[in-house]
Amino acid sequence: MTPNVVTAALATVEPATPAPSGPPTPATRPGPVGTPAAGPVVERHTRSSRIGGTLAVTALLVMLSLPWWADAGLMRSVVELACYIALAQMWNLLAGYGGMVSVGQQAFIGLGGYALFVLSERAGLDPFLAAPLALLLPLLVAVPAHALLHRLDGPYFSIGTWVVAEVLRLWTSTQDAVGSGSGMTLRAMAQHEAGTRELGTVWLAAAMLVLTVGGSLWLLRSRHGLALTALRDNPVAAASQGVDVRRLRLLIWLAAAVGTGLVGVVYYLSALRISPAAAYDVNWSSICIFIVMVGGIGSIEGPLIGAVLYFAADRLFGQYGATYMVALGLMTIAVALFAPKGLWGLWSRRVDAPWFALRRRLRRGDDAA
Repeated sequence: MTPNVVTAALATVEPATPAPSGPPTPATRPGPVGTPAAGPVVERHTRSSRIGGTLAVTALLVMLSLPWWADAGLMRSVVELACYIALAQMWNLLAGYGGMVSVGQQAFIGLGGYALFVLSERAGLDPFLAAPLALLLPLLVAVPAHALLHRLDGPYFSIGTWVVAEVLRLWTSTQDAVGSGSGMTLRAMAQHEAGTRELGTVWLAAAMLVLTVGGSLWLLRSRHGLALTALRDNPVAAASQGVDVRRLRLLIWLAAAVGTGLVGVVYYLSALRISPAAAYDVNWSSICIFIVMVGGIGSIEGPLIGAVLYFAADRLFGQYGATYMVALGLMTIAVALFAPKGLWGLWSRRVDAPWFALRRRLRRGDDAA
């Protein structure tokens, strides 16, 4: 082979491409040239949660429109159902996530209701303006109550909450300023026309749902919600991972006290009459336990289901008195034995379709698209 031929052959060989010195380029997937592969995506909402959120907003708008088309009886029923939902959500936040099983939440119902009546009848404030101020009393009482109760655990804590409620009931029954055992009537509402009273009460009940249900949802979706979930599952393990269990339980206790006090404000603003026997009735705690245990503890959806079920049962079978209460108690025991997570737990075990998305789901980018 001649030198000219060798030179021509070497000239046809392409030089080797040097390795890139910068950061690696994104991987490509089959398809158009240069298309980067989609990475993992954190999904906060599902199709079912979007539908559930839309239905919740629609129900709230319908509730706000009630004064323009519903009669007084229907509006009172809706306000009562809203009180059951808010009360159950607060008890669920307290027991289902905080691990504090209280049978004395009626203490804060009575405090909120009586604070409203005193501010309206004795201080001369408009009842609707007095409603937010009335929440200060449950908050102020909740602080020393927690200082007494936080050292107790399990059944001792439950009994302690009941004792606090009974002390408040007995003390209220001896105070002439609040009508002693006979109670008080909200005569200050007479300054408003019937339509104004109904509008204000329904809208206040709607605001209560936003603050209790919406506030619980916001809290559980925040970074504090992860700590609450860990506290619900195992307080010891949560503390070992850096969760301040005592501080978190205090915040939950105070939030539940204010939310429960708001229930007392709305309920007795609608009823226009309050007495120690009714405001501090232990049946309030029985209602909480039934709604949350049957609906599903440790979830947002469970108390909603339980509240609707209790409201319907109370309307259909409430006239049977003691027999009706015994039936509710037996149902609660049966659910606790055979379905500890309630009706929502049975449903969610078979169908993964939450109404309110609390978990973060990791999906591939091409699947999410």
